[in-house]
Amino acid sequence: MENKAKRITTFMDKGLLQTTELYKYLLETSVYPREAESLKELRALTSTHPLAVMGTAPDAGQFMTLILKLINAKKTIEIGVFTGYSLLLTALTIPDDGKITAIDVDRSAYEIGLPVIEKVGVKHKINFIESEALPILDQLLKDFENRETFDFAFVDADKVNYTNYHERVLELLKPGGIVIYDNTLWGGTVAMAEHLAPVRRLGTRSDAIEFNKYLAADARVQISQVPLGDGITIYGRL
Repeated sequence: MENKAKRITTFMDKGLLQTTELYKYLLETSVYPREAESLKELRALTSTHPLAVMGTAPDAGQFMTLILKLINAKKTIEIGVFTGYSLLLTALTIPDDGKITAIDVDRSAYEIGLPVIEKVGVKHKINFIESEALPILDQLLKDFENRETFDFAFVDADKVNYTNYHERVLELLKPGGIVIYDNTLWGGTVAMAEHLAPVRRLGTRSDAIEFNKYLAADARVQISQVPLGDGITIYGRL
């Protein structure tokens, strides 16, 4: 019984709702029943990865799907792919002729989810680029035809570069476009005194705090910070 409780608590650590029962209720009532079977399969595959905690939380993913549908997104960009949960849900949501530019430094993680992506027939929507993101973003911006053409962006990569990504993505985003940044509350540590935060989270905690301040002061965008998953920040380009 003790082991089972420990397993559930570890799984629920992904969320910022600190009552395990409440987060479990949210997932089982509103999220899992509407989650595509292919997403369930990919989530299960991701759970076997040593860095499984890097996967997009399913409640954050559900919210992302809603945003994609509401804005009728067709051309999107994803910075940080990992095993592809958020990539798959985007590919499932956008129209058949939609396109996703997906950038990640590690193709091996992407290939974990690739068989699922291929099985459901959405691989043709994805242009996966194995690379650091900044050079690719700069390359896209060199072609002026790319500027202000993207409907949506999802950023879940190295937090130290979030400000750099923001400046570039903002130029690629069309007016009215939406961007979601993941992990902006970093396990709740952004609100902790430094000496109380786990040592392993300290470096990125500082990055998250600085980025949150930076984005809050940016008058070019309308923002909302939401405690889904590990904390997401959504902004719309005005």
